[in-house]
Amino acid sequence: MAHDLHITGDAEADALLSTDPLALLIGMLLDQQIPMETAFSGPAKLRDRMGGHLDASTIASYDPDAFLAIMKQPPSVHRFPGSMAGRIQSMCAALVADWGGDAAAIWTQGDPDGAEVLERLKSLPGFGEQKAKIFLALLGKQWGVAASGWQDASAPYGETGSYRSVADIVDPESLTRVREFKRAAKAAAKNG
Repeated sequence: MAHDLHITGDAEADALLSTDPLALLIGMLLDQQIPMETAFSGPAKLRDRMGGHLDASTIASYDPDAFLAIMKQPPSVHRFPGSMAGRIQSMCAALVADWGGDAAAIWTQGDPDGAEVLERLKSLPGFGEQKAKIFLALLGKQWGVAASGWQDASAPYGETGSYRSVADIVDPESLTRVREFKRAAKAAAKNG
């Protein structure tokens, strides 16, 4: 199922995120300590450097040194290519072991409710509570995943009309509003 995401400002990278569940998961995994647009552009870089296709089994079994070289190739996929290469490979190994390599199975297999999808996401390497909630909100708000209770399970990120995270980015204006929210939250935490 195709979706119409506008996260990166790059039409090709956004098209991949809109159609490939693994790309979307990898983008979310990369979304730390770098700008959101850079993180979510990472899957397109990986796809292009790995022969034009992302596959969890291929990534999981890739030689770690060779995968690190792919991550480091300029422009690097992430500010910390070494640790992120390991996290991506670990996540892909978990997808192969637990979900037959199908990233979308996390939110589709067995018709799970929002709380179950959240637990499944939290079981992935690199996905803590907050990252899992943001990703669940992204699925609900922009991928049309209608798991019952997804808004409650992803709270506060599932809140309608909010500008808290990547789940709320639909255009340049919403990106600006999310950035402003994050700046204000960071300032409040620093001064609080």
